[in-house]
Amino acid sequence: MTIQPPAEKFAAVPAAVSAASAPVRAILEMALEGGEVSEAEGTELFRATGDDAEAVYATADELRRRANGDRVSFVVNRNINFTNICYMGCRFCGFAKRSEDKDAEWLEPAQIVARAQQAWDRGATEVCIQGGLHPKMEGTYYRDVVRAIKAALPDMHIHAFSPFEIWYGASKTKMSYHDFLADLKEAGLGSMPGTAAEILDTEVRMQLTKNKLSAEKWVEIIRAAHEVGIPTTATIMYGHIDGPQHWAAHIRLLRDIQKDTGGFTELVPLSFVHTESPLWAQNPDKVRPGPTALEVDLMHAVSRIMLHGWIDNIQVSWTKLGAARAQEMLSRGVNDLGGTLMNESISRAAGSDHGQEITARELVQIIRAAGRVPVRRGTTYGVREVYEHHDPEVIAPLVDRQGRDPLAFLEMFPERPALEAAE
Repeated sequence: MTIQPPAEKFAAVPAAVSAASAPVRAILEMALEGGEVSEAEGTELFRATGDDAEAVYATADELRRRANGDRVSFVVNRNINFTNICYMGCRFCGFAKRSEDKDAEWLEPAQIVARAQQAWDRGATEVCIQGGLHPKMEGTYYRDVVRAIKAALPDMHIHAFSPFEIWYGASKTKMSYHDFLADLKEAGLGSMPGTAAEILDTEVRMQLTKNKLSAEKWVEIIRAAHEVGIPTTATIMYGHIDGPQHWAAHIRLLRDIQKDTGGFTELVPLSFVHTESPLWAQNPDKVRPGPTALEVDLMHAVSRIMLHGWIDNIQVSWTKLGAARAQEMLSRGVNDLGGTLMNESISRAAGSDHGQEITARELVQIIRAAGRVPVRRGTTYGVREVYEHHDPEVIAPLVDRQGRDPLAFLEMFPERPALEAAE
């Protein structure tokens, strides 16, 4: 059954749209009037520059305002990567280790529960759990982890296991995707990260992962999750061997799935971090070192425009971009800053140096400095707390930052009142 987006009240066209070229202006005016941007039109928007790009940003910001108002959300959570041992050989990945490597890691369920308990004691309502595909891991490990956490922390939301991990666990247990996912839901799995999507294009995936998890399998597993009542995020990893036509096709496919299932909670664009990636190190003449600043801006903005009315939460990854750039994305259609994380391994392994945690209080400061209203949410976007006239408690970061301050950039800008953006 197709889920229809809600009707909306149309507002005036942003002034910047008037300065755009005729083709881009026509697409944006149509989008602002409630029309659906096609894959071909999305490709054109992804190629925007100059005044056209400014018009795209203004349109995305207006559609963000219509969908979300001036609230910007985040979740207090902890990342737990239970193993970095993986033999899949994805060429973009700098995270995977072999069992004999000195920095190889494997966590038993009891160790994961201990980390979840520590997160709960620090105010977390979610644990995000993912790991490598360990060759000796039992297929029942995933269920064992979920049950162990729920036994100790029944109110903790478990957001866990990418479609690649579901493929692996189902293969190990010889269960169908549907049955494997239903079993995890019964054990207490609350939602899934829609990672391992990369770019949903066979030609690109052959170069990234040798198509070990095909685009078709990713879609099949995501649809199965939605069918059994497990919501998921959606992601796109861009800035390597891909381009505007791949991005638009990827976003259009996500929109098509959402029309059928309504199971995506948000889109999270993930910029390719090249520094420690074998894909780039081995092919520097063929692989780009991540997206350009313009491409980052356009990815968030065009995603908002193409997905408007279907996936209305666009999240920025501060671990990929850093706090300052993440804040800038709030004027590019973004309404969510993701999670506090507490720990972060995968982006750091690829060479990202933006830290492992931004506390709730710090996220509130970032949001307020942009003139927006900070909101602490649950995993599936239920509002937990609105910080209009108070702040979260001060809490020290879990991992020592060694003198680095993720909010140093805010010293350059005075904090704006939260209501200023609405005036």
